[in-house]
Amino acid sequence: MKSNQIKSNQIKSNQIKSNQQNELHKTIWKVANELRGSVDGWDFKQYVLGIMFYRYISENLTRYINEREQENNKDFDYVTLSDEEAEGARDNIIQIKGFFIPPSKLFCNVVKDASKNHDLNTTLENIFQGIEKSSLQTSSEKNVKGLFADLDVNSSKLGNTLKARNEKLIKLLEAINEMELGEYQESGIDVFGDAYEYLMAMYASSAGKSGGEFFTPQEVSELLAKIAVHNQKSVNKVYDPCCGSGSLLLKFAKILGKENVKKGFYGQEINLTTYNLCRINMFLHDINYSKFHISHGDTLLDPKHSDDEPFDAIVSNPPYSTKWEGDNNPLLINDPRFSPAGVLAPKGNADLAFTMHMLSWLSNSGTCAIVEFPGVLYRGGAERKIREYLVKNNFVDCVIGLPANLFFGTSIATCILVLKKNKMDANTLFIDASAEFVKDGKKNKLAEENIQKIYQAYIDKKEEQYFTSLASIEQIKNNDFNLSVNRYVKQEDTRENIDIKALNAEIKDIVKKQERLRTSLDQIITELEG
Repeated sequence: MKSNQIKSNQIKSNQIKSNQQNELHKTIWKVANELRGSVDGWDFKQYVLGIMFYRYISENLTRYINEREQENNKDFDYVTLSDEEAEGARDNIIQIKGFFIPPSKLFCNVVKDASKNHDLNTTLENIFQGIEKSSLQTSSEKNVKGLFADLDVNSSKLGNTLKARNEKLIKLLEAINEMELGEYQESGIDVFGDAYEYLMAMYASSAGKSGGEFFTPQEVSELLAKIAVHNQKSVNKVYDPCCGSGSLLLKFAKILGKENVKKGFYGQEINLTTYNLCRINMFLHDINYSKFHISHGDTLLDPKHSDDEPFDAIVSNPPYSTKWEGDNNPLLINDPRFSPAGVLAPKGNADLAFTMHMLSWLSNSGTCAIVEFPGVLYRGGAERKIREYLVKNNFVDCVIGLPANLFFGTSIATCILVLKKNKMDANTLFIDASAEFVKDGKKNKLAEENIQKIYQAYIDKKEEQYFTSLASIEQIKNNDFNLSVNRYVKQEDTRENIDIKALNAEIKDIVKKQERLRTSLDQIITELEG
C-alpha cells in the first residue's frame, strides 16, 4: 500500500513539475516574441539568450558567495556590497567561478536603474567586456573570452537611434528580470538551462534549415547519450566533434549527473556564434569552466583535441552531406584518422569523414553514436569502400532507422550509426524505428516510450519481426556492404487482405442487379413509347 502511495505521489509530483515547466515555456516564448518587435527572431535570439545568461551568472555568483559568507554573518548580501569591499575576493572568485562581477555590475543592480540610465548601452557594453577581461591570463580565459561577442548593444537591429536602442534594452532587461524563476528552481527544475534549451529549440524551429544546423532535438540527444553510456554509472570523457549548441553533450550531465562525467565535456564547433552559444549553455547548466573544453575550428582539417583522445563516449549530429577538401588535399590520405579505410570520403559528402574521425578517437571500451544522413548507408564509390572497412573490422554495432521529420530544417528520415571497437560478437543489429514517434504540431517527436523501446531493443539485441534483425558480416557482404535498415528488417505488409473469391461473387451479384435494373428500365421505356 505504501509503495503504491509513494508511486502515486511521484506521478503527481512529476505532473506538477511538467505543468510548471510548460507554463514557464509559454511565458518565456511570449516575452521573447513581444520584445523582438520588428527584429527577426533568429537575430534577436542573441539578445534574449545573452541577457538571460547575464542574469544567470549574476545570480549564480551571488548565491555562491552568500552561501559561504552567511555561515558567519547571516545578514551578509553580496548585492549590497560596494565594489571596493568586494575587490579583495576577486582573485579567489575567478579561480573558482572563472569570472568576476563587482556588486554594482550585477544584473539586479543594473536593471534597478535601467530606466533612468541614458547610457544603458554603454553601461552594458562595459559590463560585458569587464566580465570577459576578468578571466584574462587565468585558467578560465579560453572558456570566458568572447562569451558576449554576439550581444551587440549598439546594433541598428535594436533601433535606428540611441534612444530607440536603449528603450529596447530597458524592455529586455525588465522582462527577463520579471520572470519569476526562483519558484521553479524550488520545484527541482534546472530553470535557466531548461529555459535556454527551450528557447533554442523554438528559435531553431522558427528559423528552419539555418536553425536545424545547430540544434539536435532533446529526445534524439537523450537516445544517443543513453546508447553511448550503455548502462554505465559514469564515464571519463564525452566528446562531440560537431557540438553545435552543446545539447548532445549536456544530455550526459542529465543522464549520469555532471559529477559522473569525471574528466569533462569536450567538443568542437566550426561556427563562431554557435561556439559561443555552446559555452554559454555549459555555464547555464552549471558546468564549471574547468570541466568543459569547447574549441572553435574545422574538426576535419584542424582537430583541436588530439591531446585529449581517446574518448569513452562520443555522440554527434554532423552536418549532412557537407563539402570538404577530400582528395584535393593529398596530405589527408596519410592522416591516421582517415588512412585505415584506404580512401577518403567524397569531396561533396563529408559524412563518413566525420565518422572515421570519431572512430579513430574512440577508446577501446567506448561507444560512438552518430546521427547520419541515410545516403551514407547505401551510396557507392568511396563511401562503399569505407563501409566495407567498417564492416570487415566489425566496428558497426547497430544501425537504427529513425522516423522522418524529427529534425529542424529537414524532413528526411535520418539514422543512427553505433560504432564499437571491441564488440562481443560479429553481428550487427538493425532496428527499424521509423514508426516510433508521436505527432507534435507539424513535426514528429520521439516520446519517452519510443525512446525506451528503441533503447531496450539495442540492449537486448534480439530479433523481433518487423522491428529488429541481426546480420552477420557475411550477410552484409552479400548485400554489397549496404547498411540500409530495410535490407535486413522485413517491412510489415499493412495492405488490407482481399478475398478474391468473395470479391468476384460480389461483382457477379452487382452485374446481375444491373441487368435486372436495365431490363426494368427497358420495359418502362417501351410502355411509355407505346
